[in-house]
Order: sequence, then structure tokens, then C-alpha cells
Amino acid sequence: GWDVRKVTLGQIWGITINAEASALIGSLFLWLGQSALAYWLLRAPLNEALLAGFLAVPLFWLGDFLHQLGHAWVARRVGYPMKEIRFRGFLIVTLYPRHEPKLPARTHIKRALGGPPVSLVIGILAFGLVLLARNIPNGLVWWLSLLFFLQNFFIFFLGAFLPLGFTD
Repeated sequence: GWDVRKVTLGQIWGITINAEASALIGSLFLWLGQSALAYWLLRAPLNEALLAGFLAVPLFWLGDFLHQLGHAWVARRVGYPMKEIRFRGFLIVTLYPRHEPKLPARTHIKRALGGPPVSLVIGILAFGLVLLARNIPNGLVWWLSLLFFLQNFFIFFLGAFLPLGFTD
């Protein structure tokens, strides 16, 4: 049945894509935080800063989602696929079958390393957009490109290697 705490968004490669209500709250905080950055760092008018922050939210989720698809693709290739990708709070989590056997370290490492290369490629492409967009008069495209680059390179690529307990 329908659960107000979790919404199913679809499936890809047999993996269920869900979003928790906390992702809406996370999105709101992402919007406000990124708007504040645009307002203070760019000195953008409030309405432009709010628009920039609003447009940055789906870009943030896209970067994280593509990162998780990198994990999913490798997990499938090694024979131990994930069962769910879930938008939760500020980040996306991946869930594997509850009764999955203990995996050899090599298999676990391969799955863990599936996302960072995707984020690195996205970061490089986004940096190219930063360079291309620097001459666009408004600055909004440049700002969004810069945020997209910073998020993918520093959070989803480099951040994946930090031993934080919830990282790759």
C-alpha cells in the first residue's frame, strides 16, 4: 500500500528507487543552503539566489543518483546486485538484500569503487561547463556549473574515500 513515509519512484535494472519524506526536508535545506551561498558569495539579488538554490537541488540529487548507479552497475556485474536506491535526508543510500552472504573483501571493494569513477567523470564534465559558462553574462549558469562540479568532485568522488562509516 501507499506509505506517506516512503514513495516508490520507479525501477531501474531491477532496483527499486524510493524516496523517504526526509528527502523533502533535505531538499529544502539544500535549497536554502545553496541559495544562501549564492546570496552571500555571489552577492546575487535574493530572488536570483533563491532561483539558483532551487535549480541546484535537482543537480545535487542527479549527481548522487548517478554515483549510486555506478555502484549498482558494478554490483550487478560482480553477481551481488543491490535491491534498492533510496533518497534519504541529504544523500542517497543503497540497500542490498537482507540475507546476502558475507562477501569476499575483493567483491565488496569492487562494489564500493563503482560510484567514485562516475562522479569523477561528472566532475570533469562539470568543470568543463564552469569554464564554458564563465563568459555568460548573468552568472547563474556558471554558478550552477560550479556547484555541480564541487559537489561531484569533492562530495561524491573524494568524499567517497573518507572513512566516515556511511561512505563508500
